[in-house]
Parts: sequence; structure tokens; C-alpha cells
Amino acid sequence: MAKDYSSLRNFIRDIPDWPIKGVLFRDITPLLKDADAFADAVDALCDGINVDDIDVVAGVEARGFIFGAAVARKLGVGFVPIRKAGKLPWQTESISYQLEYGTAKIEVHADAMKNGSRVLMIDDLLATGGTMAAACELIKKAGGEIADIVFLVELIDLKGRDKLLQYPLTSIIKL
Repeated sequence: MAKDYSSLRNFIRDIPDWPIKGVLFRDITPLLKDADAFADAVDALCDGINVDDIDVVAGVEARGFIFGAAVARKLGVGFVPIRKAGKLPWQTESISYQLEYGTAKIEVHADAMKNGSRVLMIDDLLATGGTMAAACELIKKAGGEIADIVFLVELIDLKGRDKLLQYPLTSIIKL
């Protein structure tokens, strides 16, 4: 039986009107600075993952790097960073996607994984789902297969899960 990780919610700070008025920002830095809470968060993200089904973990810049690298280490697999455009120093695959106001572009090294690699996608928070949907398409474009997606926090009212219905998806904390 899976451990109850609901106490992790106590380490997520709500910051109203940041970065703009009307937005309620969910700050995970209190969780990161607490060694036990951070360890529990990594354990929670790994809970239920069969390491035999995973070749690599991919994380989306920036907080996905924090959790993704820790999960990869715990599972004993490699880590693939998905970065904003222009940040990777080698040949890349890229994808552009729509934001609420404008577009963004993310990239991954063209040689980040072997063709057919089973990829566990990790990020700290699922909001509208656009970035993770683009990240999954990017991984597929680079030759990977999405094995699973895990988020620490899901903002249910924003319905980001709807953009990821074709993939297995788990969130630890639902707000």
C-alpha cells in the first residue's frame, strides 16, 4: 500500500497576486528547504513507478530539473533536461507551443536518449497542461516513448490533465 503523502501540502506556500494580480502562486521552496519533506516528495514521485519500465527520466525547466534529477537518481536511470530555447549547447530537437499570451519553445538534445526509450516525465506542478503536452510531443519527436507522467502538485480547476489524457498521469497533491 502506498504511503500517505498528504502532509506535503503543509510545505507548499500560497502567494496571492504573484506574479500578477489575480494569480495564486504555489511556492514549493519551503518543501525544498526541508530535507525530510523533500525526501518524501521524491519518494512520492517514485511511488508506483516500475523501474523496469523506465529508461530515463525527463524534467522540464526549471523545477522539473530539481525533482526529475532526484527521481532519476533514486530510480537508477539517467536524466534528460528539457530546456527553454537557446540553452542547450549541442544539436537539439525543438517544439513551439502556445501559451496563454504568446508562444514558447522548448528543446532537448538530439542524442538525449536512445530511439524507443521509455521516458518518465516529471514536473512540480500541473496547471493548464500546455508545457507538459509540448514536452511529451518533444520527447516523442526525439524518439522517446512516454511511459508515465508524474506531478507533485495538480491545480484541478485549471484542467491541465485534459491535455494529457493519452498518457498515464499521477499527481501527488491535488489543489
